[in-house]
Amino acid sequence: MAGVCSQKTPVCRLYFFIFLSYIKFADMKIPGKTTTVTGIFLLAFSIVVQSQKLKPDPDAILVGQRQQPSVLLVGSFHFEYYNLDAHKTAKDKQVDILSVQKQKEMEELVKYINKFKPTKIAIEADKNTGYFMKRYRAYKSGKKPLGRDEIEQIGFRLMEKFNLDTMYGVDARSLEHDLYNGKDSTAFRFTLDSIFADYDFKNGDIISQCYDQYCNVDEQLALTLSLLEYFKYVNSDKILNREFGFYLNGDFTLGDTRGADALAIGWYSRNLRIYRHIQQITTAPSDRILVIFGRGHMEILKHLFECSPQYKLIKFNELK
Repeated sequence: MAGVCSQKTPVCRLYFFIFLSYIKFADMKIPGKTTTVTGIFLLAFSIVVQSQKLKPDPDAILVGQRQQPSVLLVGSFHFEYYNLDAHKTAKDKQVDILSVQKQKEMEELVKYINKFKPTKIAIEADKNTGYFMKRYRAYKSGKKPLGRDEIEQIGFRLMEKFNLDTMYGVDARSLEHDLYNGKDSTAFRFTLDSIFADYDFKNGDIISQCYDQYCNVDEQLALTLSLLEYFKYVNSDKILNREFGFYLNGDFTLGDTRGADALAIGWYSRNLRIYRHIQQITTAPSDRILVIFGRGHMEILKHLFECSPQYKLIKFNELK
């Protein structure tokens, strides 16, 4: 019994207390009250037992014995430094991914990701990945070296290692983009312009200033840590959580809910659509889908995959 239920566990301590209390009160020999006392303690014991039975793991129902497609999220900085995000990295602070040292570190990073054994690679590109496949064939034939982009540096190496024949572009435009550029855009533009007025990530509140300092520290870490160390750090839960927090301050506070609405139909909408595109390329329970994206996307995607019983999320730092 000790192997199953120790007095050290809260529930078993409660059982033990009820049992001792029953013995104590039962020994009081209250005339005509023994049956009542016994009934009270049996009822209390039954309630405790039933309360434990009514707390099942939801996955016992939602997943059961069903095999789930596995997903590994790899959040990366953009090795090409396109500088399209709110924070721009100065030239002298950029990692030279093609240097001899970083190429050695890249081999170590890819060897680590190899543990996932992907069957599909999803990338930050639209559905037409012909350009990347042309580049991949040139790389495979020895006609061109790998470019700087993380899709080539990480994705091409993994395609070659696991003999994969395609890359899946799963990026998406946001609802904001569609409404601005759709055939009925004139009907929406006034409202959209009102929502997105001053939504430019240039809010000077104290938390936004702290994020500016954080970005400077992050740039230094990218230069000093090995690629594997850096990727383990930036793909940890705490870092992903806090980096998403950037979107919940500053311009998020515009108006009453105007900043929240802008985030919903802009950035959040885009990531929901990315998740949907990953669903669309999922074709078998045995799929092992590697997702290579800018790490700003990772916290929303991580939350979606953690919540969905459709997938088994493998976290970057849990690879074995």
